[in-house]
Amino acid sequence: MPFDGFQPFTVRTGSDVDICGVKGGEGPPLLLLHGHPQTHMIWHRCAPALAEHFTVIATDLRGYGASSKPASDATHAAYSKRAMAADQVEVMRHFGHERFLVCAHDRGARVAHRMALDHAHAVERLMLLDIAPTLAMYEQTDREFATLYFHWFFLIQPEPLPETLIEANPDVYIERVMGSRHAGLAPFAPKALGAYRAALRQPGAVRAMCEDYRASATIDLDHDRADLERGNKVACPLRVLWGQEGVIERCFDPLAEWRKVARDVSGRSLPCGHYIPEEASDALVEEMLAFFETTEP
Repeated sequence: MPFDGFQPFTVRTGSDVDICGVKGGEGPPLLLLHGHPQTHMIWHRCAPALAEHFTVIATDLRGYGASSKPASDATHAAYSKRAMAADQVEVMRHFGHERFLVCAHDRGARVAHRMALDHAHAVERLMLLDIAPTLAMYEQTDREFATLYFHWFFLIQPEPLPETLIEANPDVYIERVMGSRHAGLAPFAPKALGAYRAALRQPGAVRAMCEDYRASATIDLDHDRADLERGNKVACPLRVLWGQEGVIERCFDPLAEWRKVARDVSGRSLPCGHYIPEEASDALVEEMLAFFETTEP
């Protein structure tokens, strides 16, 4: 069973948002954040091994899975990565962790990038999976990237166009977006894929997902540009991994881009596509142990 021995939880944050997730294991605290259009279930193949070394806390981001889907407005501030990062810091504090390790994929990695800037004291070490910095990706958009990541530009369209079209058949959206990558739908366990489908069928889930992307194309870019102007960079050790069969490999130079916004960067590609936690879980766990266990006495 996924997350056997883990305990489910719900933490109410100061912004009246409920963040749901699971907690298990013993050792240094490790926060795991998922991507789009998924939930904490992406970690189901990694979590048992990680729980032998860490106190693992895997959450559903604001707007995703079982977590709250708050109302938004024209500024999209409720789904800024700043707001989403603050949720996660509060969750970790709830469990008594003022300082912790983070591994994050896709949208969760964008949240974690902002967390390492806004809450530098909290993030001890950071691993980001299959992204380049959001600002770099938008500023370097070309036809190939726009075609392969069409959803980046579809989801930011004004409400209710994307909501109406996706809500007509959320399962088709899941299968089209996730199944169009390198390995198709083969990497996803039936229980996990079912969880992703069910999550997107929830009332408000599609709107929240769109707001996450609308924020990334507006308020999040403002925050990123402000950090660049101030020379504010990620200070903790940063390890970046990406799939050698994915879009990041094809369209960007991830190490070069991360070195523009972080001070201590290492990384490499793995022999997989975008969904590293589900396509290359064993290799990812090895990377995580090598990178994170260096913090132990």
